[in-house]
Amino acid sequence: MKKRILVVDDERDFTNLLKLGLEAHGYYEVQEENEAENVRAAARTFDPDLILLDIMMPDQDGSEVAAALKADAVTRDVPIIFLTALVSEEDAKADGACSSGGNTFLPKHIRLDRLMHCIDEKIHRHHAVPAGAH
Repeated sequence: MKKRILVVDDERDFTNLLKLGLEAHGYYEVQEENEAENVRAAARTFDPDLILLDIMMPDQDGSEVAAALKADAVTRDVPIIFLTALVSEEDAKADGACSSGGNTFLPKHIRLDRLMHCIDEKIHRHHAVPAGAH
């Protein structure tokens, strides 16, 4: 069964390229959202296994979007990976991710294979936690 990924970024070309790259491997079904104010509704409708969320967007930053998702009973347990130009490959750990406060941050221009590894690891870790424990 394909994992459902919601990709959120105000740059349409970026979300489209990410969608094409991830779906080309056949493991993911990807939906794009380019408007921060529509993310919660998109997440409720699409029911993603994971959300890739840009930090810097014009109307609302990623942390505000994430807070709204976590405050919603329907979307609060969906794992989020933040994509940001503020983190470089050099800043990222050996596994390609930086963590802070339990959040995962990836460089926006990460290699697709490393991104897929991180997605799979985050989904696996999320589903390995007993219900009610996260």
